[in-house]
Amino acid sequence: MSFRDVFKSSFIADVSAISLLDMALALVLAFGVGLFIFLIYKKTYAGVMYSSSFGVTLVALTMITTLVILAVTSNVVLSLGMVGALSIVRFRTAIKEPLDIAFLFWAIAAGIVLAAGMIPLAVFGSVMIGIILLIFANRKDMTNPFIVVLTCDGHASEEKALAYLKEKTKRCSVKSKSARRGSVELNLEVRLQNDNTDFINEISEIEGVQSAVLVSYNGDYMG
Repeated sequence: MSFRDVFKSSFIADVSAISLLDMALALVLAFGVGLFIFLIYKKTYAGVMYSSSFGVTLVALTMITTLVILAVTSNVVLSLGMVGALSIVRFRTAIKEPLDIAFLFWAIAAGIVLAAGMIPLAVFGSVMIGIILLIFANRKDMTNPFIVVLTCDGHASEEKALAYLKEKTKRCSVKSKSARRGSVELNLEVRLQNDNTDFINEISEIEGVQSAVLVSYNGDYMG
């Protein structure tokens, strides 16, 4: 077959028939797997602000991918045209959580596998991935960094607060310090020994300490 034959109408019209039952089954399974991915995402989310629209996107992305792959497998020319059309699409939405990338790729992969007819692989693989994410994503790690913001009235109270903080935490390091007349503000990174945070209440009662704030830090850490 020559290159010119590819564009003959008879070749373009050669579309593999997909039964309505197969299409309905693939889309229903894609909805079920996408809903499962959405529930795992909701359970394992550990960011600051949960976005329900992203969860709905995971369900829709699984079904859309299944729909696209079903169309691609039905006709060779259509698959080439769709690849060219999708190659010009640019997504510029920022992904704030690194784990969100895994969920997006999971939804796309599940849609592709379902459309390819590998239903056991899609279902069993999704269940295994969901269990692994539930185990590791929800695990509390005391080594995660926290930020302590201290406001003191002078050098003496600052030294007392730092000494007490180093005694009650596994690791403590000063990240920033700002001073003005009658007030000193410190930002410190600490690693907790356990999940007990009562030491913040005790630091606030030290003479000269005006305020003590503990903030969980979920961003990228290098050090």
